Amino acid sequence: MNLSKVKKCLVIGAFFLLNVWYVDALAQPRYRIAACDWMMLKRQKLGEFQLTRDIQADGVEMDMGPLGKRELFDNKLRDPHFQQLFRHTADSLGVRVPSMAMSGFFAQSFLQRENFKELIADCLSSMDVMGAKVAFLPLGGSGQEWQQAGAVHNEMVRRLHEVGEMARRQGKVIAIRTALPAHANIILLDEIKSKGIKLYYNLQDAVDAGRDPSEELRLLGAKRIAQIHASLTDSVTLDKDPRIDLHQIKKTLDKMKWKGWLVVERSRNADDVKNVRANFGTNVAYLKEIFQNENKQ
Repeated sequence: MNLSKVKKCLVIGAFFLLNVWYVDALAQPRYRIAACDWMMLKRQKLGEFQLTRDIQADGVEMDMGPLGKRELFDNKLRDPHFQQLFRHTADSLGVRVPSMAMSGFFAQSFLQRENFKELIADCLSSMDVMGAKVAFLPLGGSGQEWQQAGAVHNEMVRRLHEVGEMARRQGKVIAIRTALPAHANIILLDEIKSKGIKLYYNLQDAVDAGRDPSEELRLLGAKRIAQIHASLTDSVTLDKDPRIDLHQIKKTLDKMKWKGWLVVERSRNADDVKNVRANFGTNVAYLKEIFQNENKQ
């Protein structure tokens, strides 16, 4: 084959790949909807993928498994058998895994785990298995002392910088949930100084504290927010909850040019809290109506 034919083939190949990428980008909505497997009572259970499809969510946020008194998470994704089984099932059902959650840190302190880097490394490896790019790290189990200036605060910043750099080097992000107001989160991110740490914004935190989530989102800006937990404290499903205006939230995110995953964590009907299909199915449908169907108009 002469040089001109080689160049022609390369141009055609590049054009084909560009078109595949462009069509795939157009096929994906600006906002995609997922649900938390542990809140659907399917933590690292194979049935979470079929359930996700049944409630018509685009994806599922998988948990790393319980922590308790264990040295590491009770994580099936370290086992090659489960790696293949979970990934094959998710792919065959067309269910994405946008993020892996370390929900064990809701109850345990990130500051009191000497092996915190080993735990993060376990999560990052599990993300590779499922194709996830975001790790959810809640800091609720770490108390409040770290939120004030001092040695404990400095240690939290140091640890988050270290694990953020671990994630950054792998092209991933660790998204932290702090429950702090927007201005405090901005200061915290500036202190951490790692592109591998962003915020996992939770609408519930703002609403429960009497803050305006739209104003907070505007203040934070698109680049600081990795993902959003789009649900509130259990009471009623999102479509019946007067505490938040999701239409306004969408307008705000549109103006910010943010795009990504909205993940349902709670917003369960308190009178029927264990009815997973009804609660999560209703919330997913309502979010899709607002964030996907309106986007097509």
